[in-house]
Amino acid sequence: MKRLFVIAALLAATPLGAAAQPAPDYGRPSYGGGRGDQDAARAAVRGGRQAPLAQVIAMIASRTPGRQLNTTQGEIGGRPVYFVQWQTNDGRVIIFIVDAQSGAIISRQGG
Repeated sequence: MKRLFVIAALLAATPLGAAAQPAPDYGRPSYGGGRGDQDAARAAVRGGRQAPLAQVIAMIASRTPGRQLNTTQGEIGGRPVYFVQWQTNDGRVIIFIVDAQSGAIISRQGG
């Protein structure tokens, strides 16, 4: 019974608008952020217009040992790109910017 009371008290203390707040925009679109981006990316990969993300990750891993932390998709100069956040084995974090059409690394930042 105490557990039910605590849950009810926590729910009552939660502001009603808190759940409806949009996620912050940090200047890059989130991958699949409600605009059909993920579906469009899948269609582009199936149509051969975009490199599969798994291929991009494998290429980065072969050159820079570590692990993928996060990936988003966006555009630079009107061309689709992947922003791949990568952590090296020694803990450094690198952002790889990869041309989504060719799968080639355009640049890397950090690390």
